[in-house]
Amino acid sequence: MGQDPHSATSHASGPTELASPCCHAGTRGHLCVPLPRVPLSGVYVFSLWHSPELLSDIQDGYSVSGHLLVCFSSGYFIHDTLDIIFNHQSRSSWEYLVHHAMAISAFVSLIITGRFLVAAVLLLLVEVSNIFLTVRMLLKMSNVPSPALYEANKYINLVMYFAFRLAPQAYLTWYFLRYVEVQGQGAFLTANLLLLDAMILMYFSRLLRSDFFPSLRKGSAGRDVDGEKFLID
Repeated sequence: MGQDPHSATSHASGPTELASPCCHAGTRGHLCVPLPRVPLSGVYVFSLWHSPELLSDIQDGYSVSGHLLVCFSSGYFIHDTLDIIFNHQSRSSWEYLVHHAMAISAFVSLIITGRFLVAAVLLLLVEVSNIFLTVRMLLKMSNVPSPALYEANKYINLVMYFAFRLAPQAYLTWYFLRYVEVQGQGAFLTANLLLLDAMILMYFSRLLRSDFFPSLRKGSAGRDVDGEKFLID
């Protein structure tokens, strides 16, 4: 479920607006913060591949590595939330705060109860997609023209978004609505999941408009309506 300083990422509509070296360095440094979660998520997904029995019990399947991964990811979301608040970016990054509040509350409930950890790890597959979204952002920030690389990454992004963001989210939504009790922790996590569905679809529409239908994202004054906000979550 993650992602200026936030202001740089939020207002990035092209390389010329990000010419400041300090803006580059700050944003790139921030974009690298979640990267350690990528190999950790990958290692655990690899372990799921060799322990498919965990996938058959999304509610009560448990492993120590999965528990630690969720703890680590919760720490990242807490760190990022404090970073937003202490750098006075709350107004411009309110969507991040909403997303992080949802993630922290859900993950803390999983850590305490030890249930639904497999569901959390499946959601953390999003980190694979975030690699290419981060590359996309860095390419847009760069003053070095690389249209061929950006074009290739654009299509890779689309595939990764479907495979590692939309597909796991759709599967878990179906599973929760069909099999999870609508009370207590189950009801709380289902509500969180449905809100996350709406946010992910909104981000996906922004990505499509930005990279595949740019004519749809221009306002009357020729400005980017959505900017480059919140494409990495």
